Amino acid sequence: MSLDKILSISGKPGLYKIVTQTRSGFVAESLLDNKRITVNIHSNVSVLSEIAMYTLTEEVPLREVLKKVRDKEDGKQTSVSHKDSKDKLEEYFFEVLPDYDEDRVYPSDIKKVIQWYNALQKNDLLSALDQEEEDKSSAAKVEEAHSKTSANPAAVRNVAPKASSSKKGGSTKNTSARKT
Repeated sequence: MSLDKILSISGKPGLYKIVTQTRSGFVAESLLDNKRITVNIHSNVSVLSEIAMYTLTEEVPLREVLKKVRDKEDGKQTSVSHKDSKDKLEEYFFEVLPDYDEDRVYPSDIKKVIQWYNALQKNDLLSALDQEEEDKSSAAKVEEAHSKTSANPAAVRNVAPKASSSKKGGSTKNTSARKT
């Protein structure tokens, strides 16, 4: 499972994994107690693969931050708790990400990262951190293979574009042209 399927829902504790989509949203399963809930499409949801942490030079994807925590802790639970003092949390996070922007990364953000890491570790989902790199490398291989076949005119074929859908409205547009 990749971080694209793991999310945080505003107002709900812990992390959730997407089980299936529905007409008006999706069904998610809690990593804390394995209870399933339906989530409306209008709910405030954050997909872990889309989250980044501010540093003094750039934004670092959450996946990279979680990898650094995993490396520091050798894949075990964190040595600090999300309930520890602000100073202890900031000291720990400074060891993990030395150049994080202290003005824009709040102690509550550090608490969330620690909670999320521990939830992923408890549910044996830390492999999701590496899976996205494998997906990118396999996508690069497919792209490389495609570029080799497109250089050969005999291998090129005409394919009509697929219909694309809008995420918000759910309507489908057909982008292929029709002759009249």
